[in-house]
Amino acid sequence: MALRVAVLPGDGIGPEVTRAAMAVLRAACSLEGVDVETAEHPVGGAAIRASGSPLPDATLAACLAADAVFLGAVGDPSFDGEPRERKPETGLLRLRKALGVFANVRPARIVPGIPGAGPLKPEVAAGLDLVVFRELTGGLYFGEPRSLDLEAGQAVNTLPYSREEVERIAELAFRAAEGRRGLVTSVDKANVLETSVLWRRVVTEVAACHPAVRLEHQYVDSCAMALVLTPSRFDVLLTENLFGDILSDLAGALVGSLGLLPSASLGNGPGLFEPVHGSAPTLAGRDVANPVGAILSAAMLLRDGCGLPRPASAIEAAVERVFARGLRTVDLVPAGSPAASCSSFARAVEGALSPGMAG
Repeated sequence: MALRVAVLPGDGIGPEVTRAAMAVLRAACSLEGVDVETAEHPVGGAAIRASGSPLPDATLAACLAADAVFLGAVGDPSFDGEPRERKPETGLLRLRKALGVFANVRPARIVPGIPGAGPLKPEVAAGLDLVVFRELTGGLYFGEPRSLDLEAGQAVNTLPYSREEVERIAELAFRAAEGRRGLVTSVDKANVLETSVLWRRVVTEVAACHPAVRLEHQYVDSCAMALVLTPSRFDVLLTENLFGDILSDLAGALVGSLGLLPSASLGNGPGLFEPVHGSAPTLAGRDVANPVGAILSAAMLLRDGCGLPRPASAIEAAVERVFARGLRTVDLVPAGSPAASCSSFARAVEGALSPGMAG
């Protein structure tokens, strides 16, 4: 039976990095004898232009019927003045909600072959290898009531969390830590937020069921500082929606480029896999985007979404092999230096795949 992947290229550089990622995914699966069926569907600004909706019914139905969903990028500044229901990002929020994905998983690590790509001194960045578990469907982004009255100069957002929402994301984070270095840092603002008090209590209760994992609590402002000063001390970061959105981007910047970072959004149904970077409309159509985040997201799709670790490991090893050869995209080289295009980098990764190499 073939692996069914719903492919949502989206906006900006999304179609370019999606083509790159899907070519590598198909090549890796072919070497392992895994059949893959992919079908593209519109989302975001591209979908609004085609149908008036950022998430057409047909796209959602295809995603719900797939084994996994791959998304390129969503975002188009030409819709900035539109009502919320006609913004491209609304399509992504609705898709996450419909899929029931509640855990956004974002690894960040120094990639072998490109030391010094980030802003940190090499001795500070050395050993940076962490993963952020961000609660994805609760908190400020979805809380009600919400309102905006520009004439009155007033706006309201609501930050709700329930025990169940905290428990399920915490459980995934502790399981991940058991297979890593055994440390969970739970990030909150319990000194001023009631939801953080609940968050801290529930996470502590979940920790009691995982005695092999050490738990520490840290305020979000302190955590942001520590990520810059001593990033290698972190293993698994566990946090709520807004804090996770911010901290995962910060962690990505420390690595050197958001273009390097993959992500997975997991729940009880099909997972959603996408690079961390945005749609970067100024780069669209120029074949200069970094496809690594998308390619590594395809690896996460295979491992975390479909239970196929061998082709996933093959992809990750191929990316490291290409970096070791010195190939770089424009975001990773000094201004004016020669750089690989998005498509040529992807072809190099395909060429670096080896049958049966994954353990």
